[in-house]
Amino acid sequence: MGEQRVIIATDQKVMQRFVKNLLRDVQALEYMLEQEWFEDDVVRIGAEQEMCLVDNKTYKPATIATDVLSKTKKWPWLESELAKFNLETNMIPRVFKETCLSDMEKEVSGYLTKLRKKLGDFDAQLILTGILPTLRKFDLDMENLTPKERYKALMEAINSQLIGNSYELRLMGIDEILVKHDSPLLEACNTSFQVHLQVSPQQFVPYYNIAQTLAAPCMAMAANSPILFGKRLWHETRIALFQQALDIRTTHDHMRERAPRVSFGSGWLENSIMEIYKEDIARFRVLLSAEIEEDSLGLIEEGKVPKLRALQVHNSTVYRWNRPCYGISDTGKPHLRIENRVLPAGPTVVDEIANAAFWLGAVVGMGLTLSLIHI
Repeated sequence: MGEQRVIIATDQKVMQRFVKNLLRDVQALEYMLEQEWFEDDVVRIGAEQEMCLVDNKTYKPATIATDVLSKTKKWPWLESELAKFNLETNMIPRVFKETCLSDMEKEVSGYLTKLRKKLGDFDAQLILTGILPTLRKFDLDMENLTPKERYKALMEAINSQLIGNSYELRLMGIDEILVKHDSPLLEACNTSFQVHLQVSPQQFVPYYNIAQTLAAPCMAMAANSPILFGKRLWHETRIALFQQALDIRTTHDHMRERAPRVSFGSGWLENSIMEIYKEDIARFRVLLSAEIEEDSLGLIEEGKVPKLRALQVHNSTVYRWNRPCYGISDTGKPHLRIENRVLPAGPTVVDEIANAAFWLGAVVGMGLTLSLIHI
């Protein structure tokens, strides 16, 4: 989940202060990597389940997420998403061994069963799918943005960088679609089953490169979003839709050299996770800022683990399909994760867990094979 306490980075002094904190976070992360502070003796997995809320009779988007959340405040696993017709559940991190995948399946199914019962009070239900086929362009009006400061700030920040008057969505499959939209809320069409894999710093480079290699077969086996706005497009339309929904560039050739914020990256990793963070800071302007109270380098000097909030805020505005993540475990040690954002939601929980099992097993299995070859 993204950091919620953020503001749009417009004031020059606020921007400078945030960038200073961002660079200090990078230094702190480099130090922790060099001094081997990171947890490296356990492999954990986790997941985030996004979903669409629809009317019971018409299956059209039901913009009730805020009302549902107000009735389920005691459910810490249920969170808002960008649009009022989306919600998200977050799974408990668990060690990658024995019955972890079947346990995750039970957890996801249990949450969705509870939520389905609650949605009955709203004459609505939930759908698991990469793109809801009943969505129409007017459903992506800004009035359907979830009323949270983070989302509002994100939309305004992306809009402030837009070159031109509109976002352009152009795709050709069986049908062709050309849509111009006045906001990046097109992003809300996508719903995913995002899987997290915790790895050690030594494993990160080979495991991340393997995850990149597996993106194509993962998309091929999990594809379930062929329809958008009534048009038959790609088997997995989410990929192009997400990139174009946040693409602030013009269609003129001389502007296409600027990197999109949604991508698979620009090459293989060679030495460290730091290559990703440094590239993203160099390539992408800061969109969101936050009031940073911690001094990450000061905490390092005291032997304490910093949260690296500035780095995490910036990382949350660069949408790699395989995203690097930093966190702090219950043990108090920092850890690194690879977040797979390729897999779509649905069509069933069993399908999602099967997709996750393939990706997790392939990444870890191929990673172990590589380590044995190097030995």
